[in-house]
Amino acid sequence: MELTTQQGLPANILGLAGRQSMDAADIAVAFEAGLNYFFFYNLELKNFLDGLKFLLTTKRKQVLVATGTQERDVAEVRRDFDLVRDRLKIDEVDVFFAEYVSPDDDMTEVQAMIDELQEWKSRGLIRYVGVTTHNRAIALEMIERKACDVLMHRYNMAHRKVEENVLPNAQQAGIPVVAFTCTRWGTLLTRHSKWQHKPPRAADCYRYVLRHPAVHLALTAPGNRQQLEENLSVLYASQVLPEEAAHWQEYGDLIYGNGQDPFETQWI
Repeated sequence: MELTTQQGLPANILGLAGRQSMDAADIAVAFEAGLNYFFFYNLELKNFLDGLKFLLTTKRKQVLVATGTQERDVAEVRRDFDLVRDRLKIDEVDVFFAEYVSPDDDMTEVQAMIDELQEWKSRGLIRYVGVTTHNRAIALEMIERKACDVLMHRYNMAHRKVEENVLPNAQQAGIPVVAFTCTRWGTLLTRHSKWQHKPPRAADCYRYVLRHPAVHLALTAPGNRQQLEENLSVLYASQVLPEEAAHWQEYGDLIYGNGQDPFETQWI
């Protein structure tokens, strides 16, 4: 399966995720550069949503609107969905995610939510059913059951265990993966004390995850216009060569450490 706009154009390899510090005009800058996938977790991002709403008034069929909810109660899910449609003045949402599915969830509730999303899809209210999770076992279950059309999953230079089974299984099942936390919440961009080379730029982090054929796009959430423009360089960058990948994997291992601190294990 391929993520496409209503016009049938594929989603670009880089998607813009909302952030409080963004300016409304950043949406137009990203779109003019070629980005057509816009994601937001909630309705608190006023500038991002104002810019997206304005873009949608003339470019609706050229844009993928992606969002979701952490609610599990079907009534609350419907409420959040209706709030999104009202805020952006649209009838159809392209991708709607069951967000942050974790081991703490009641999976019966999660399944009821996914069933509801599948019903919306059959009625033309959404185009793709999505699931976001940090948990590899849950990701594998969703892939095996083909419970979703799109999987949004943590993947970066430090968090690479998804390469063992999640990504290959998703590719085999035809479920596109949206990679998020590609910079490991910005921590990959800071030089490790034992690293003798330059740390990666954000663009290097996106290029690294995009080298995997299962990853259809990487999410970027720049804090300002300068960061946005720097990250857009990914659209014209060369592919990551094996020796470069090995270089960044060595760096990722340093950042990850022994993998036992709560920062690494809380979502596994």
